[in-house]
Amino acid sequence: MEEQRKRTDISELGEFGLIDHLTEDTLIKRESTIKGIGDDAAVIDSGDHYTLITTDMLVEGIHFDLAYTPLKHLGYKCIIVNLSDIYAMNAVPTHVTVSLAISNRFSVEALEELYEGINLACELYNVDLIGGDTTASLSGLIISVTAVGIANKGKLAFRSLAKPGNAICLTGNVGAAYLGLQILEREKSIFLEHPTIQPELEDHQYLIERFLKPEARRDTIAWFEQHNIVPTSMIDVSDGLASEMLHICKQSGVGANIFEAQLPIHPDTYKLAIDFNIDPVTCALHGGEDYELLFTIDDKDIDEVRYMPDVFIIGNITPANEGIRLTTSSDVTHPLSAQGWNHFKK
Repeated sequence: MEEQRKRTDISELGEFGLIDHLTEDTLIKRESTIKGIGDDAAVIDSGDHYTLITTDMLVEGIHFDLAYTPLKHLGYKCIIVNLSDIYAMNAVPTHVTVSLAISNRFSVEALEELYEGINLACELYNVDLIGGDTTASLSGLIISVTAVGIANKGKLAFRSLAKPGNAICLTGNVGAAYLGLQILEREKSIFLEHPTIQPELEDHQYLIERFLKPEARRDTIAWFEQHNIVPTSMIDVSDGLASEMLHICKQSGVGANIFEAQLPIHPDTYKLAIDFNIDPVTCALHGGEDYELLFTIDDKDIDEVRYMPDVFIIGNITPANEGIRLTTSSDVTHPLSAQGWNHFKK
């Protein structure tokens, strides 16, 4: 009898473990491929500049819930999350393609609303929508977006070049999108039990907008260009600050020390986290979907970076043997682990 082949559940590997496993034998054959799998975008040598390409997929029931996500907001967000990956390489997005798998419950008018958001994002970020594909879906809506960008040679920021002594910097604030999601999930549960009760959203507009309609940090990239600064590493915060910090440390072969007291947490985030009996720092470290930029800076640029608008220095890169740590407000140090959402968990 033939020995039964071992079956490994995808949940055992998780999203990034699965990617590593499936691509470990992938070979780069073309000299023009500067960077393949493993960063926010792939990088191709196009002669006098680099071309960047990134793809992201949003699946109904996994990445979005149409019970509380307007289609126009969804269209806008599906573009923004891809543009953010291009900006995270210190590059400028130029084009996108959008592919849809659509079930028969969606009308033409519904898809027009989705494309209102798509077109609005493209207009505001000066990006051209140049194609895509449509097909039928047996269950729900699936959106796949590919974004293309350009970068000057010598200006790219990878995840893999952070060095001990670099400052760790973060744009904006983190944890707000997670709390926005918690509000929407709470109101959905109340509505399902009591359909006549109107949702209470008026006091939480900032947090809800951070989740439903995020923005990509093109202002940061423009500032870098204006001041001729290239981060030593950079990544966008989509899966949680702690998770992204671990990506940088793993690919750069370094450690890190993040200071709890220096984490930028919006007052609305802090207040609602306390109301929900959640540690605000936990939201900031593990919430995800903020689409801020986490980057590291060389010592020679640190004085100038201190004057960047809406940027906070939250820690420093250390030698790998010192580990990846969080120093609390009471000066106690703990190992930093990723607790962000796993798409494949059971």
